[in-house]
Amino acid sequence: MTDFSRKMDETSTRVNKTVSDVTERLEKDSADLIAYLNSEVVPAVREKSSKALRVAAERLHQLANFMDETKDPDPAKKP
Repeated sequence: MTDFSRKMDETSTRVNKTVSDVTERLEKDSADLIAYLNSEVVPAVREKSSKALRVAAERLHQLANFMDETKDPDPAKKP
């Protein structure tokens, strides 16, 4: 195996692990968000809809911030 091939394999492995880790985190956060919506927001909406919607908006804002923080800052630099 050439040095270039070995380096490409190592890079590919690192990229795959990073993508896998981010995907796993997003899946967990999405599941947590859905569980939160079902257990807290839905019942609250039935009683106090405006306050519950504000709480849901804050949670969605937090999720959007997380997604912004974890995305590639310069997609044009991808190999």
